[in-house]
Amino acid sequence: MKKFIPLLLLGLLMSSGCARRYTIVTNNGSHIPARGKPRLENGAYVYKDYQGRRATVPAGRVREVSPSSMVDKGPSSQFGGSK
Repeated sequence: MKKFIPLLLLGLLMSSGCARRYTIVTNNGSHIPARGKPRLENGAYVYKDYQGRRATVPAGRVREVSPSSMVDKGPSSQFGGSK
């Protein structure tokens, strides 16, 4: 039993990394939240929204795809706006 609990915790910790949140930033500055990493297929990014539905965005409209924790929040953060 003592070995089971640490193994269970390790398994939960490793599986939590698979469900990362990503943000797709479009050319006009809109942020689209995605569950899991979007994939580029046939000229469009395919992703799942937070309700689990499959959605697409044309690759030509996408400026950035990155984990939500690393996305630039806009011009105010870029120029050190008010805090």
